[in-house]
Amino acid sequence: MLFVKKILSINNAKDKFKLMPRIAGVNIPENKKIEIALTYIYGIGLSSSRKILNGLNINPQRRASELNGEEVNKLKDAIEKKYKIEGGLRREVMMNIKRLKDIGCWRGFRHIKGLPVRGQKTRTNTRTVRGNVRRTVSSGKKTAPEPK
Repeated sequence: MLFVKKILSINNAKDKFKLMPRIAGVNIPENKKIEIALTYIYGIGLSSSRKILNGLNINPQRRASELNGEEVNKLKDAIEKKYKIEGGLRREVMMNIKRLKDIGCWRGFRHIKGLPVRGQKTRTNTRTVRGNVRRTVSSGKKTAPEPK
């Protein structure tokens, strides 16, 4: 009797359990709206996500778990054909940075040193990157020496 109840509970759990959509090697969160869920893929932001969904006539307000298999396949095909994403995009960015370092330009040196590349000031920001972590000091008074 106990064995039969366990089997029934396992079968009910399988019916309730849905796999989250997997696009471009990334598990898309199923409880979020699909326009936000697509931004979990490296290389796709909110505006790209909206363009993709408008092109495929998918309502951006639907949850990712509400998509059927056909819609998920359409999304996969559209994203993989039109956009550079995940590994390929990461590799391209790394190669661009490596090129800057190899030719010895200003931006390359900033990357090598780990400093801001795009002209940000470094006097007050980027302290942790520069290794200049300031500790908070107490009131500034030195403690009096102990009497002998």
